Amino acid sequence: MSLERFIKVYSNLPINLRNEIILVVDDQPLTWNVAYMEIKNNTSLGKTILQKLLELEII
Repeated sequence: MSLERFIKVYSNLPINLRNEIILVVDDQPLTWNVAYMEIKNNTSLGKTILQKLLELEII
């Protein structure tokens, strides 16, 4: 369910906003594009990103 929510939000973002930082994980700033790639590839970082975005009510 959270994956679908992320994809919906991501696909509706203007392309220039996808390079904006949305989250910092382990002192690493992450953009929408990086988040998309991590989530798409089902990495452990991607799972962490989804969880944090849900907690922060970004998605």
